[in-house]
Amino acid sequence: MNGFARTAAAVALATALALVSGCGGSDSDNDAGKDAKALKKVTYLTSFGNFGRDAYAWVAKDKGYFEEAGFDVEIRPGQGTGGVIPAIVSGQAQFGPIDLTGGLLQMSSGQAKDFVAVAAIQQRTMAAIATTEGNGIAEPKDLEGKRLADTPGSVVRNLFPTYARLAGVDSSKVTWVNGDAQTLMGTLASGSVDGIGQFVVGKPTIEAVTKKKAVLLPYSDVIPDLYGNVLITSTKIAEQDPEMVQRFSTALLKGLEYSLANSKEAAEILKRNVDATNPAAAAAELELMAAYVRPAGSGTAIGTLDSARVAKSIALLQDAGALPEGMTPEQIIDFDLVPKA
Repeated sequence: MNGFARTAAAVALATALALVSGCGGSDSDNDAGKDAKALKKVTYLTSFGNFGRDAYAWVAKDKGYFEEAGFDVEIRPGQGTGGVIPAIVSGQAQFGPIDLTGGLLQMSSGQAKDFVAVAAIQQRTMAAIATTEGNGIAEPKDLEGKRLADTPGSVVRNLFPTYARLAGVDSSKVTWVNGDAQTLMGTLASGSVDGIGQFVVGKPTIEAVTKKKAVLLPYSDVIPDLYGNVLITSTKIAEQDPEMVQRFSTALLKGLEYSLANSKEAAEILKRNVDATNPAAAAAELELMAAYVRPAGSGTAIGTLDSARVAKSIALLQDAGALPEGMTPEQIIDFDLVPKA
């Protein structure tokens, strides 16, 4: 009886230990499984290639901001507003920045729908025509008779008729040719075009590529109050998982803020991920962009969008004949998801 009791006790102990061990292993496995499952795979498109102005996405990934928010993010180079919108609407990507004005123009013309802006990247438009000294372009009127290149559907190209009208330029005397985001500056350097569509922050990179002094004609000189890039997602994602959208935008904006405060480090992070990066030019782009993300003295919080200001921009574009009557800020922005001021 005692022998049986001892055997039974041993079996019971072994069983208990196995259960404890099994439970412990199961908890560990479950935790690992939960951690793995918590990282939602997301594809993010940059606004335009992989220049310094888009380094903040790589920073958000490198610093673990995306992972902390529950995302496993693949970053791919975008091809401007006209390329980012259809990729997101079709589900090829879930997030990406576009120029807000470019989005308005495409939405009003029927070229794009089913997307919403959920955060601002830049509080002022950075759209511009860029050239170099020696090309005979010093003011808007000089663009007449010139040959310009940009990607199809870019905001610079789509907004050009409005810019030209307000700047007193005959847009019919300007020739546009198609270009690719990554090769536009090389096209300018080769002399095959007189200018390119570009953001003002591209100045350091243009000078690094062309070995000449850059000349820029910012659209903001002629069309004030326009926002720059905004983060967008599909209407479907915004409606079905708003909490996920806010987590992603918070992580991305955290990367943006860090990049502006640590431009040289951000440029090195971009270099580690994109071999073609010129760290000095990338850092300079970020330093120039800071004034557009958080204008000096504005007190504006990163990421916010003001409905009244967007309405003012829409009215300005309507007066210029670029937008039809009846458009509202709510058609393109989900203010429930936008960061609060």
